[in-house]
Amino acid sequence: MKLFNRRVAISGLAAVAGFGALATTVQAQEYPTRNITMIVPFAAGGPTDVIARIVAADMSKTLGQQIIIENVVGAGGTTGATRAARAANDGYTIITGHMGTHAAAVPLYPKLAYHPEKDFEPVALLAGTPILILARKDFAPKDLKEFVTYVKANSDKLNMAHAGVGSVSYSSCELLSSVLDIKPTGVPFNGTGPAMNALVGGQVDYMCDQIVNAVPQIKGGTIKAYAIATPDRNPSLPDVPTTTEAGLPKYQASAWNAIFAPKGTPAAITAKLNAAAAKALDDENVKKRLLDLGSDIPKPEARTQAALGELVKSEVAKWSAVLKPAM
Repeated sequence: MKLFNRRVAISGLAAVAGFGALATTVQAQEYPTRNITMIVPFAAGGPTDVIARIVAADMSKTLGQQIIIENVVGAGGTTGATRAARAANDGYTIITGHMGTHAAAVPLYPKLAYHPEKDFEPVALLAGTPILILARKDFAPKDLKEFVTYVKANSDKLNMAHAGVGSVSYSSCELLSSVLDIKPTGVPFNGTGPAMNALVGGQVDYMCDQIVNAVPQIKGGTIKAYAIATPDRNPSLPDVPTTTEAGLPKYQASAWNAIFAPKGTPAAITAKLNAAAAKALDDENVKKRLLDLGSDIPKPEARTQAALGELVKSEVAKWSAVLKPAM
């Protein structure tokens, strides 16, 4: 009798497990049935926010449900990334993170509440964003060579704006400081947008920023652009020389933005999100808007979930090597 009861219990448990798996499969097939929240861990108007909104608008059409952007600022993007990591893994909370939140934050925050590789499912790479060396419009140096000489001689008197420890603007300028062997005073802001506003207003001296945030200001003459830290000039700013052309070949930096979901989000759901993102990047209007901002659109082979997972792994290793010595 006991053996019979045990068999019945085991069969019941198996049935429950099977029902749970079936329910998850059905849920994934029907997904999405309501609005999706996309956390952007920086202030509205910054590079990640702009890219996320452009892509999310097209993804919403494909998915048949609205993707609502929620800006969660603080701690170089790690506040928003922590919230996303702790969200329900049902596909209704996702995050557009970047090189800072999902790579550089690891060496910069010893007590980081999440790990990019362990606590997230990679969904889709969205766009690459080259880094520019920028300064307030009345900053004394005329070109990059003069900039290098000037900041080396005056670094203890200069203010460098950034969007918080762990952000792209912070990490890329830490790389610049390492190359130049300088220690300026860092001034943190709640997002690259506010940092850019401070630069335009002349409240800070210089910053390193993603091209998406800088093109309108450079073209409008409200800030200076000394160089772009990529091998080739960017079509959006053809008059801005590369760091190699301008005499600082050791400084090369480019960021990336990508969608992630909390760990354990069903594969069928992340696959739907990936497909919607890939379709958005193929849309002519989306491509034009991203290219006009100076973004690099990833090739199809770089848009897979597996490729993003490998990118995160390699970037964590790269930035750990660069930033740990600076801590």
